[in-house]
Amino acid sequence: MNVVLPRRRSTALNLANLLTYGRLVAVPVVVALLFWPQDDTARWVAVAVFVVAAITDYLDGYVARTYSQSSALGRMLDPIADKLLVAASLLMLCADGTIRGWSLWAAIVILCREILVSGLREYLAELKVGVPVSRVAKWKTAVQLVALGVLIAGPAGERVLPGNGTLGLVLLWLAAALTLYTGYDYMRSGIRHVIDDER
Repeated sequence: MNVVLPRRRSTALNLANLLTYGRLVAVPVVVALLFWPQDDTARWVAVAVFVVAAITDYLDGYVARTYSQSSALGRMLDPIADKLLVAASLLMLCADGTIRGWSLWAAIVILCREILVSGLREYLAELKVGVPVSRVAKWKTAVQLVALGVLIAGPAGERVLPGNGTLGLVLLWLAAALTLYTGYDYMRSGIRHVIDDER
């Protein structure tokens, strides 16, 4: 007698993963819109897409935890989507001159930290060591996303709220400072595991 087992629903299309896919799709959309930096409409649409994408960064984790939709695919794609959104936005804002001068260093610090932590996580994964996200890292992400949202508004935002650009750059430097702190924290933890592994 053959027993018919219920078909398992694929986790690839659960709500948490769909939110992550949406964030990935938002990356080229924001980049395309920022190719017209002097067009106010393009700027505001880019802000709207970016804000929705940033909200999904919180929502996908919440949905995964609340409705037990955590999956290996989601754990892999979530940080990738975050880093692509941040890196692509930073590059476009540097290219159109919204981020310029000394503020380029803030963007460089943020990008370098993202690469460093990604490499560190990959190495520690081989050692079966997880890297928990600290509270400060969550604050860093929040400040970083707000800073980018303000800067993406650019000249269009300046016409609505004078000083918008300065506010965005101040928040970007704050995010860079938090980035240095959390990057050092991750690096210290990683080096400790490397040293222990060599013994």
